Amino acid sequence: MATNQQSLLRQWHMLRMVPRSPARITANELCERLCAADFQVDKRTVQRDLNELSGVFPIEVDSRDKPYGWSWLRDASSFDLPGLTLPEALTLTLVEQHLRHHLPPSAADALRPHFRSAARTLSTVDESTPSRAWLDKVRSVPPQQPLLPPRMDEECQRIVYLALMQDRQLRLHYRKRDAEAPTVYGAVHPLAVVQRGGMIYLVCMFAAYDDVRTIALHRVQHAEALYEPARGKPRFDIDAYIASWQFGVIAGEPMTLRAVFTRVAGEHLHETPLSADQVLTADAEGRLHLAATVPNTRSLVWWLLGLGDGVLVEEPASLRDELAGIARRMAAAYA
Repeated sequence: MATNQQSLLRQWHMLRMVPRSPARITANELCERLCAADFQVDKRTVQRDLNELSGVFPIEVDSRDKPYGWSWLRDASSFDLPGLTLPEALTLTLVEQHLRHHLPPSAADALRPHFRSAARTLSTVDESTPSRAWLDKVRSVPPQQPLLPPRMDEECQRIVYLALMQDRQLRLHYRKRDAEAPTVYGAVHPLAVVQRGGMIYLVCMFAAYDDVRTIALHRVQHAEALYEPARGKPRFDIDAYIASWQFGVIAGEPMTLRAVFTRVAGEHLHETPLSADQVLTADAEGRLHLAATVPNTRSLVWWLLGLGDGVLVEEPASLRDELAGIARRMAAAYA
């Protein structure tokens, strides 16, 4: 049985769906639209609601032809209802969960009341309602061991995002890992923000230097947006910067990786290849032989180590030797 909150929410949306005269909408059409918005009602309930609402709001029924149509009076005062449909509330909730670190401060401020409204809307409906239940049916799972995100100063984040949006310089107090006191960067030119897992990075240039650097935003202890305009970098492309594997910690030039995988460890590479030029072939014993051009990053080393004895690197020799040395030291540590 519907609660008073659910009935009120349904009636809000009914009023929003009713057009201004001479346009009109039938009770049957309203019923279909409400059901599509996850309000499970029948035509009789819709007709009863319309009759009750017409005693309070300037809406009327045109009974000259069947089916009867409802509309707001042509000269009725402009009227707006601060309500969200359930699909809208669901969408805003997912936006808040997954995109909150990608929004500029002005957009985040503008959407904050809508996020709260979405939470209230979803709280008024039964958990079995399809839109409400959807939140318990979808998840985003990181491919690696999940880690809790670092604590971040929200005001610092806001100032950095605002400076990035307005192309202004920043003055930052940045505490490097294991440093006792923060380093002061008097002129930071922001270029982009990148989120990698739970970490948020500021891509920027320092002072008069032209090389692009990356700093972890959670280590910024104090931020000040300056009035001086930030320097841009000609032809800088954030997608090209990411594609260069800067966030995988570059260790050298791209290389051709040749390795042998057990079937269990390597079969996913058929569907998710390491590179566009990957070649994967199976031998008589079921092992998978791989050849692929890959970036030389620390992420690659960590990924190979994570496969344990499911992979044997053949080339390049430097990578093979590095992994062999790590394996020997691990064996000694666990002996």
